[in-house]
Amino acid sequence: MITPFGKSAHMFKEMANDLSFQDKDIIIVHSSDLHMDHDYTARLHGGDGTAGLAAVLTAAQRLRADVLVLAGDTFDCHRLPIELLDRVAGLISSAAVPVVLLPGNHDPLVAGSVYHHEGLARAANLHVLGLTSDEGVLFTDLSLEIWGRPHRDYADMIPLERPRPRSARWQIALAHGHYVAVPDRSSRLRPSWLIGDDELAATGADYIALGHWNRPAKVGGVAAYYSGSPEYAGTVNVVRLNAAGNVEVRRAELDIAREPSALV
Repeated sequence: MITPFGKSAHMFKEMANDLSFQDKDIIIVHSSDLHMDHDYTARLHGGDGTAGLAAVLTAAQRLRADVLVLAGDTFDCHRLPIELLDRVAGLISSAAVPVVLLPGNHDPLVAGSVYHHEGLARAANLHVLGLTSDEGVLFTDLSLEIWGRPHRDYADMIPLERPRPRSARWQIALAHGHYVAVPDRSSRLRPSWLIGDDELAATGADYIALGHWNRPAKVGGVAAYYSGSPEYAGTVNVVRLNAAGNVEVRRAELDIAREPSALV
């Protein structure tokens, strides 16, 4: 099922075999904040901390996504069992979709991070921004560039600092942080990793995939969206880059256990 973000979104229908989705159109599935672990998230799924990823990958394949983007906090931390990382690597490697992953504040790109796990390093369809590529990945067959600044430590940073010049027809920016229309970075008593309206607009991107919020939301005056965490939102964002140059955004429901607080 597809549900709209709001009145500003374009209308289109999702069907399992929708013939209107022509090959020249591009489908991106956007999720974030999976927080895979062997503790809290795992308990939501009967002990399987990778169940959220499995649900997102299943949805991406069902929706015939060209690319799946994960906008930060894919892992809850770097202190995870090897068995869990093996399952993650297996799920991603066996998925028929490229995955572009942005390290977030919970899983920054530090020495000894989960991203150096042997199985993940061998996953040919996994692109970790800042590690397997620079801060951008170019899909030449789609004329699509996806970029983002990874968290490289646990300190504060500006997620959309130094926008990347466009090198393809389509550009998607990934950022993990807290949206405030006009950020005030002069005070220490504030959420870190702030993202403001001017920074969103300066990217010039066709779509900005945001992470850090559990709930889905559109923010700012451009096409900037939080997907929300799978267990809280119960959905992923579906972005259609139309051959006519339009960007259409919807949410597709997941078959997933839900966060109890989301159901109240």
